[in-house]
Amino acid sequence: MPVTKSASGPQGTVDLKLDLRSPPKSAKKLQSKDSSFWDGRPSESPGLEKTKGITAFQTLVHLVKGNMGTGILGLPLAVKNAGILMGPLSLLAMGFISCHCMHILVRCAQRFCHRLNKPFMDYGDTVMYGLEASPSTWLRTHAHWGRSIVSFFLIVTQLGFCCVYIVFLADNLKQVVEAVNGTTNNCHYNETVILTPTMDSRLYMLSFLPFLVLLALIRNLRVLTIFSMLANISMLVSLMIITQYIVQEIPDPSQLPLIASWKTYPLFFGTAIFSFESIGVVLPLENKMKDARRFPAILSLGMSITTALYIGIGSLGYLRFGDDIKASITLNLPNCWLYQSVKLLYVVGILCTYALQFYVPAEIIIPFATSQVSKRWALPLDLSIRLAMVCLTCALAILIPRLDLVLSLVGSVSSSALALIIPPLLEITTYYSEGMSPLTIAKDALISILGFVGFVTGTYQALDELILSGHPLTFSNSTAFIQ
Repeated sequence: MPVTKSASGPQGTVDLKLDLRSPPKSAKKLQSKDSSFWDGRPSESPGLEKTKGITAFQTLVHLVKGNMGTGILGLPLAVKNAGILMGPLSLLAMGFISCHCMHILVRCAQRFCHRLNKPFMDYGDTVMYGLEASPSTWLRTHAHWGRSIVSFFLIVTQLGFCCVYIVFLADNLKQVVEAVNGTTNNCHYNETVILTPTMDSRLYMLSFLPFLVLLALIRNLRVLTIFSMLANISMLVSLMIITQYIVQEIPDPSQLPLIASWKTYPLFFGTAIFSFESIGVVLPLENKMKDARRFPAILSLGMSITTALYIGIGSLGYLRFGDDIKASITLNLPNCWLYQSVKLLYVVGILCTYALQFYVPAEIIIPFATSQVSKRWALPLDLSIRLAMVCLTCALAILIPRLDLVLSLVGSVSSSALALIIPPLLEITTYYSEGMSPLTIAKDALISILGFVGFVTGTYQALDELILSGHPLTFSNSTAFIQ
């Protein structure tokens, strides 16, 4: 399952998020790599008792970092799609449900570790053993599908993140370049600045392609740790500057709708669940704690902090900019060098994070592909697949250049499955044969149904918005002027 340890959660700083969700099929290989990445040292043998680990505070920091990423920048627009009252309440409910599903995953993984005498179990293994414990003969026979399903959604999620990053990079750099002639040192000067048209946003995406290819060719997690550190620092500084700006001069919120149209709510769901998708982080963190018995409390505290930050940034951002809120709140910042530097810092952070996000699908796909050829062709095939995957993410970003819809689409399609649909069903298959109360079964079924409804409606609404947006050259994120 998961992978990097020093990433910040940009799903954000994404780094953590991604790497930590390492591929099930190469679990043994990645388990040692994970430890190297997290601790800077080779991991201990699986059969040995852990003598070292991370503290409760370090676990809390990694958990919060694993949730902080590009998703948080899109939450103000998500709140607009839900309403100034319904949005924060929905974020609160979604944070509670996501945390509950993480607890379910941890409990099921611990149960199978004790039953099978294993020191660690990733997401894919847990689902597979959960199906093997099912009372259904058909599910037990096809239990290996569980690992494959998790791997598939991990690939879709991580490549989706990469597409989001490319759109984000292009939008922010384009705005900085087009406003460079009007950028001042006075951040309180509110005169409208007319942007100087430059090249098409898709050309900005293509301009990043050579750098993304070079980053994707890095296969050593120790090297990626350096990029993770750069991403963490740049995103932390940027988020602090953004927060201090949006809390200033908040206008009268009485004109904002308490509850938005039901037609836009699915877009809120997709963006919100995209932000909360860090369920892949929990098992690696729990495994690396010195005292794993404290992990449930740390998990609850970390998700509470994350939810509070999401509600704060989402609500304040919408209150500050109202209906003018952009797909990323960075696009609403004033045209002065301080806030333009925030966009550039985020560009650097996201660029560094791309390699970390890319690592997970690469480690799922490439080992399988290279195992089918001789050693002579293994390296050329490895590099070719990496190049093809980077080009694929760039092509998809060009085809869907609207950041808000990419966020919602990725969240609805894959994040909802990993975070909401699978964990409750896993609890049922794991404990049903031992006896479960009807209330627990009903609760799990309801969460999975809600996740599936969000999956269907969010995907449909995002695709419908793409179709209705008209000509593919329309870029809703491109800003005609800056206030």
